[in-house]
Amino acid sequence: MLVSGRNGLLVLSTCFVILSLLTVPSHGSSNSTEDLGQSRNKTNHSLQLTPKAAFQLKLHALFHWSSFGLLMPVGILLVRMSSKSKSGRCVRVLFYCHVISQIAAVLLATGGAALSLMNFENSFSNTHQRVGLALYGSMWLQPIIGFFRPERGVKVRSLWFFVHCLLGIAVCGTGIANVYTGLRTYHERTNKSVGLWTGLLTVEVSFLAFFYLLIDRWSYMIKQGHLPVEQLRPNDNHRTYPTTLRKELGMVQE
Repeated sequence: MLVSGRNGLLVLSTCFVILSLLTVPSHGSSNSTEDLGQSRNKTNHSLQLTPKAAFQLKLHALFHWSSFGLLMPVGILLVRMSSKSKSGRCVRVLFYCHVISQIAAVLLATGGAALSLMNFENSFSNTHQRVGLALYGSMWLQPIIGFFRPERGVKVRSLWFFVHCLLGIAVCGTGIANVYTGLRTYHERTNKSVGLWTGLLTVEVSFLAFFYLLIDRWSYMIKQGHLPVEQLRPNDNHRTYPTTLRKELGMVQE
């Protein structure tokens, strides 16, 4: 049942992507590309975007920010939290939240990719476009690996976990870096300030990284406010009685 459920989610996600690509108007690419090309000024230093092109560009940025900059890191945090949880029910809830967040992240990133490929000029002459193209392929490899997860106790489980974990962190980290390069490219082409958005992204990523590190030390920090059990209930080999009391106890035992 679990395998069939994963395959069903995979088929549903694939159908969504295909439908999203088919429903994009075929003439949208040429029109938007022409708008971008015609809006260049004579100095060829800055780009004056039409309202339609500006909206599409902001939507593309929003999709990728939400995917690589929020949902993918949150998915990693959820897995980290599940590894520290001792409740079976909590582990299951965190796992399914992880799956849902990662599927949503991949679908949003795919939507941003379709928007870019259909409506923007893609000469792949800059780092942002080349890295983005590599991400579009690798981000779909990750959920496919996740859906075909081996059962616990199987020998290949360790190798699967290593590959799935390493690829997930690599895609997430590269995606965040590409959001930064996208903001920089937008600034270089339009001469518009992106300091606010860069600052917001930095604050968000820093908070998520801090929370990731805090998960490992949270239980240790909580324990600092409580005395160890052995100090509250000393055993026979480690008495903590005062010296006079020990003497009196010795006389009673004799």
